[in-house]
Amino acid sequence: MLSALSGVFMLNLKGEILISRVYRDDITKAASDVFRLQVIAAKDVRSPIKSIFNTHFFHIRVENVYLMTASKANVNVSTVFEILYKIVGLLRNACGGVFNEEAVLEHYILIYEMLDEMFDNGYPQSTGDELFKLYMTQKGKFKKTPEAVSMKTNQVTGAIPWRPPDLRYKKNEIFIDIIEHVNVLWSNKGTVLHADVSGEVKLKAFLSGMPECRFGLNDKLLMDREARAGGQPPALQSSSVAGVHASASRAGGGIELDDCTFHQCVRLGKFDSDRSITFIPPDGEFVLMKYRTTEAISTPFRIIPIITETATRVEIKLTVKADFHSKMFGTDVQVVVPTPKSTAVCKVQSVHGRARYEPGQNAIVWRFKKFPGEQECTLTADIDLLSQSNKLEKKAWQRAPIAMQFSVPMFTASGLHVRFLKVVEPKMHYQTVKWVRYITQAGSYQHRM
Repeated sequence: MLSALSGVFMLNLKGEILISRVYRDDITKAASDVFRLQVIAAKDVRSPIKSIFNTHFFHIRVENVYLMTASKANVNVSTVFEILYKIVGLLRNACGGVFNEEAVLEHYILIYEMLDEMFDNGYPQSTGDELFKLYMTQKGKFKKTPEAVSMKTNQVTGAIPWRPPDLRYKKNEIFIDIIEHVNVLWSNKGTVLHADVSGEVKLKAFLSGMPECRFGLNDKLLMDREARAGGQPPALQSSSVAGVHASASRAGGGIELDDCTFHQCVRLGKFDSDRSITFIPPDGEFVLMKYRTTEAISTPFRIIPIITETATRVEIKLTVKADFHSKMFGTDVQVVVPTPKSTAVCKVQSVHGRARYEPGQNAIVWRFKKFPGEQECTLTADIDLLSQSNKLEKKAWQRAPIAMQFSVPMFTASGLHVRFLKVVEPKMHYQTVKWVRYITQAGSYQHRM
């Protein structure tokens, strides 16, 4: 459990106080002077945690603002930093997407109001985005509406803080987006040196009442448990689902998730006991789950470079293959091929896409609006190099890796897919329209030359 924080301060790069709120009497406003002298004025700050005279200072820096909190108690460090970043996120939303010294000075009244709502005698109480959306007006003013006061009361008393009661929709819908970023590094011989996928499950819920949702993925542990028990999960009925496209990679197989984090609405006890994701969703858009996996990654594109280099000339032949189904396609595909710094003339030829040498990037950039699945495209480049008379200039070409950017709908590199989604509202008993979409995007996608 987190002990109380004694105060929260915001300071500029000179150490001048922009915002200060002291919640307990074990420190004073003068604690900011100690922080300014011992941390801001120090030339070498190695840690965001500093203990001075039995007072613990925790700080983060965002642009030209230091956000600092102090406490004399033995607090949970990870929770403190989570709260600090939560404050930054909330204030960023309140200040038009920016958090810097100018924004803090402009919205200082709003910031004081928000800090008073977030903390009660130093204990964090209200940190949910949904609550502060009700407090905020269109002009960035802070107003305590009856709905917001009621929601805050529910949060403090242990009720559901992220969802207002008595919601009504004519059409009950829920949208599920599986968005993955695939990170791959190949050696110059085509061997995979590193591969992982980081993804998130985004939901947009427009549901009436207080629905209970049960969400299932092709988690290997859950599927093995069901196989031993001989049971079948509730299916995603086609009659109630529109626009569902399963991943083409390992459909029906289980995947191993290395790391998982969930929205606060998920009942973690249920997930720990039977790996089921059960929750009452917030209204609107939110991130239900973030995950990471390193097992059996399916790469959507393969890069095959062949480079011939002489003293005055470099020849590059590059082949890119799409390793996904022919009914799918990649969008906004871009391949960046680095060239030597001594490039004088670069002639590029390609039947597919648009490729050209861009001196500003010192690279050949090959672009596709659409890249069909199971297709192979080839690029050739003839590069004439500048003559280098000085021995100091005759350095070996430090070949940077070839990099790709892309987006592939209806495909997941991890093989993850939605097995079922049940929505039950005990009072209304309505039918829910469910939409599922899969997108894989490039993270760090590189092939060494």
